[in-house]
Order: sequence, then structure tokens, then C-alpha cells
Amino acid sequence: MKVLLFGNPNVGKSVVFSRLTGTSVTSSNYPGTTVEYTEGYLRRGDEVFHIIDVPGTYSLEPTNKAEEVAADMLDKGDIIVNVVDATNLERNLNLTLQLLERDVPVIVLLNMWDEARHKGIDIDKDKLEELLGVPVIPTVAVKGKGILDTINIITSYDFDNYKGIKKMSNEERWSYIGKIIAEVQKISDRKHTFSDVFDEITIRPLTGTLFAVFVLIFSFLLIRIIGEGLIAYVTEPFFNNIYFPFVNYLSSLLGGQGLFHDILIGHLIGGAIDFEQSFGLLTTGIYIPLSAVAPYIIAFYLVLGLLEDTGYLPRLAILMDNLMHKVGLHGFSIIPMLLGFGCNVPAVLAIRSLESEREKFIASTLTAITIPCMSQIAMIFGLLGSFGMKYIVYLFIILGLVWFVLGNILNRVIPGFSSDLLLEVPPYRIPSIATILQKLWLRLSGFFREAIPFVLLGVFIVNILYITGIMGLINHLAGPLLSRIFSLPEEAITALLMGFLRKDLAMGLLVPLHLSAKQLLVASIVLTTYFPCIATFSVLLRELGMKNMLKATLVMFITVFLVGGFTNLVFHEEGLSLNGWIIIILLILLVKKFPEGKENRLEL
Repeated sequence: MKVLLFGNPNVGKSVVFSRLTGTSVTSSNYPGTTVEYTEGYLRRGDEVFHIIDVPGTYSLEPTNKAEEVAADMLDKGDIIVNVVDATNLERNLNLTLQLLERDVPVIVLLNMWDEARHKGIDIDKDKLEELLGVPVIPTVAVKGKGILDTINIITSYDFDNYKGIKKMSNEERWSYIGKIIAEVQKISDRKHTFSDVFDEITIRPLTGTLFAVFVLIFSFLLIRIIGEGLIAYVTEPFFNNIYFPFVNYLSSLLGGQGLFHDILIGHLIGGAIDFEQSFGLLTTGIYIPLSAVAPYIIAFYLVLGLLEDTGYLPRLAILMDNLMHKVGLHGFSIIPMLLGFGCNVPAVLAIRSLESEREKFIASTLTAITIPCMSQIAMIFGLLGSFGMKYIVYLFIILGLVWFVLGNILNRVIPGFSSDLLLEVPPYRIPSIATILQKLWLRLSGFFREAIPFVLLGVFIVNILYITGIMGLINHLAGPLLSRIFSLPEEAITALLMGFLRKDLAMGLLVPLHLSAKQLLVASIVLTTYFPCIATFSVLLRELGMKNMLKATLVMFITVFLVGGFTNLVFHEEGLSLNGWIIIILLILLVKKFPEGKENRLEL
């Protein structure tokens, strides 16, 4: 079934189109002309609706090529969705009445409904619906308001009872428009409230993007300040003044060496316990999750709770919608990805809310490969930060490029199309501190249940591998490959193996290797894009199924060798080389030209 979007130029028709179709769009030239129109698809259950964004026109009595195409396409549709600018109702109704004179069912969208209210324009929607004889839906396309109602009407339209109106002359048509305006529209003086102004600022593309950048930068600064404060005034005093005497006394009881000492306390560094390097169950196994990781997790979930309860995250989803379309997703996908910066496990669980298997696969794969959890970020800041913030910036630039390039490739090779963004935007609210703290506790308890057992298990396994000599054999066999591709020492194999258990702990294992800035950058990239930790893996396996999990695993391994090798190739100790910048630019241009033919697509 073909649905034609008709409307005057600049009424928000393209925004409505993008909301209805998501990313499965193509631009075509109308036969015999160079005038383009855009096509896409809307899927509801087993039904697929062919949506066509007709060139903007003021009349069906054409005065240019674009209007000729619009008039000619009219007879090719089964339903017409007429997008009307609610702030200029009188001007727009001329086209509406001409459409109603044709023998094609019409739905009218009163777009920019919020702008009309801000200007003091009050439209009686029910009366207008009665006078036109067709459904009339108030919409705010940029916020997604009214889009779900539009879809419901499109998918359940009563064709049998559609009547339309009799054909009028131009003079009769304008006379009837005057009558409609007199009966349905009232104009009063209404000033914007602060809430109205702030809402507009945070939702519009330019100001909204600037505000989003500010919010994200401020959020991460706040996370770092809170996290470092907790470490300085809570966890470090506890471990140094209370916990250290306890494990030091236990170490003395065990004789300072031996099998049980190595497993429980670890190795003494310079004759003393080092919580980061001793690598015992009661030293490194406890210190890493509680002191190095938990403070940043607490800070992240506090900030996330504030963003959630103020109502800002849905606005961020709308702003990100166009960008997310590039990778085959819609704007709401940004929310589970933000959760991934706290922990990938709840992020993958949140991805289940996406509608299609295609979207779930793309979102899960991108999250597992390109988004480090807050515990890993904390270790990255601690290790790379000592060489200067520019290396942390390099890290996130590379991960961002991987997200964009890999997402574009997956969007092109995986068949199907993305669903539309159906998201109601709530008003801004003052958050409840009690609610935020309650959510913080629930999330923290889940983190501790999952993190500490896996960290302890990882430390135990690595100790056993060292004691039995297996780790030495693995280093000997895989070390040369690791050195050749990533320029990392053989000892870094231990960190890669630990990455499957806990990536934050794996980062901690890099400390005693005394790596250079470039080596730490490469190692951080490899550990991030490397296979997800076992907790995330188990959730991914449950959500995607064995077949898709194997495909995601293949994508991960290919990515880690390509990206890790690329980083090692184009970076030197001072930063990114000129050749590196050239390769990155060429890679982005290549992705844009990547073919979309079915022969390149993978079946999910």
C-alpha cells in the first residue's frame, strides 16, 4: 500500500517522513525529470506500507517541475497524508481542499502544534475534522508527538466510508477556507514561559546539540570529581588504615610465601603487599572492584539518575535520531548505549526493547565492541591519564570512528530496515532525590553481585595458570603474534585473557608492565574492542541466540585485529601521524560508498 506525504514546502514533511520510515530510504528521480522524491517503508506487524515523500507543493495546479511531479504522483497513492503547518493554517488549507477533491483518502496532520500554541493560535481540532470530513491529528514531528496516532490511523483507515468533497473553483475554495478559519481558529496573545523556551533550546538541532555536548562533558567531569573524591576520602583511607593491617597480619601468619599465600595474598612487591600488583584474592581481587571501580560506578549512576528523572534523556534520543539512523538504529538506542558506559550488562538488557532482530544485533554488537564500561574507563583514566589527557581523547576518537564505520557497514550488509522512533517527550521535572538514591542502590547491588565474584574467579584462575606453568606456555605461543600485530610484550597475554572475565581487572594487569603511552593506547583499544566480559557474554548469548552470537563474535575478532593493528601502525609516541589522519578520512569516505546490494548482505 502506498502512502503519499503531501504538503507545502517547509511544513516539516521530511521530519514526519523520517519518523515514519526510520532509515530505509532511497531517493529517486521521477521518470522524465530530474526532480527527486524520497521513498521509505513503515512496517506494522506483517504489513508493510510504502511511504513516498512527495516534492513540496502549494497547489495541484502546477507552476514548476516539482509541482508537476507532485500532481502526477497523486493518482499513484492509496492514502494521502497531508502535512499542514498549524501556524499558517489558512495558507495550507488551499492544498488540503484540492487533495480532498480527488478520489484518494486523506489524513491531515496539524504539524508544529506546539509552535501554534506558543504564538497564541488555538485550533479546534474536532471542529476542523468535522468540516473537512477526514481525520485530523495534531503533531510535533521533531519531538515525535502524534506520530504513533498517525501510524494507527494509516494502518486502520476506513476506505469504504471515505467521501471527500465536491470540486470547487478557486474562488469557491478560498471562500470556504475563510469560513473554516472563522469557525476553528482563535488567536490570542500568549507569551513563552521559561519552560517553553528551555524545552525548545534543548530539542532544536543546533542549540540542542550544543546543549547535549555541554551536558555530556559536564556529566563526565562530575563523574570524575565524585569518583576521585570517594577514592580520596573513603576507599583509600579504608584500605590503607583498616584493611591493610588485616591482610598484612594474615600474610605474616602464612609465612609470606607458598601456595596458599600466593592465592590469598599474592606476591609481595619489594617485600610488601601492593593492592594493585600482588594479585591475590584478598588483595587485588578485593581492591580493584571496591576501590578502583565502585567509586566511579556510584558517580555514574548518580548522574544517570539525574538525567533520567529530569526528562532529558528522551530529548537526547530525539537529537541523536538522525545520527543513529546512519548505523541502522533510531534515537532511542542511544539510551541503552549510555547505560553501557556504566555497565554493558544492563545496556544489553535494555536493548531488548528494540523492535527488530536486526536492530538488536547491531546495537548489541556496537555496544560490546565500542563502549567501555565505567570501571574500565576508570582504569583507562588512571593509566593513560598519567601521560596526558590527549591519549584519552585519542582513545575515544578511535572508538567513535569504529562505532561509526562498523555501524555503517552493519547497516548496509544486514537486510531489513529500522523501525521509526515512537517516543513521547515528557515535560521537564525536578528529580526526586529519594528515587535517584533508590535506583542507585538497586544498580549498585546488581553490580556488586556480578563484579566481585567474576573478579575473584579471574584472579584465582590466573594464579592457577601461573602456578601450573600454563600461562608461560600461552605467552610463549601467542606472544610473538601479539608483539607483531600490536607491539605489546608477551606478558600482556595475561591481560587479554583476564579481559574475558573483567576488563577493568585486565587493565590493572597492565600496570606492572611499564608500557609506553603508545603501547597503553593500543592495549586499551584492544581490550575495549576485544571479546566482552563473561557477564556481558552470557547476557548477549541469551538475548541474541547462539547463531547471532557467533556472528557477533566473528565481527568482534575481526574488529580487534584490524583496529588494534591500525592503531599500532598509525600512532607514534607523540600522537597520530599524518598518514593516520589520511587513512581515517579515506576510510570514512569509503564507508559512504559501500554498496548496499543484496549480494553483500548477511541473513540474520
